[in-house]
Amino acid sequence: MKSEESPRFEDNLKELEELVRKMESGGVSLDEMIASFEKGRELVEKCRKDLEAFRLRIEKVTASGGVAEVAARPDGDIEI
Repeated sequence: MKSEESPRFEDNLKELEELVRKMESGGVSLDEMIASFEKGRELVEKCRKDLEAFRLRIEKVTASGGVAEVAARPDGDIEI
């Protein structure tokens, strides 16, 4: 985690999923729907940035020989 007040990726993703469920239920006003959409866009951006940071960290580790590269096969299994 970047700082103590910064939500974790999993927390942001969970909040985003809850917003989507709320919006899909149809039981919200137009104002609530727009506010949820705006909040959802913010959460998507935070999650995207976190995923990019994770990808870069993984690339750094694999480039230094710390972890064997893993490839996904078409059948869904992994190949090391």
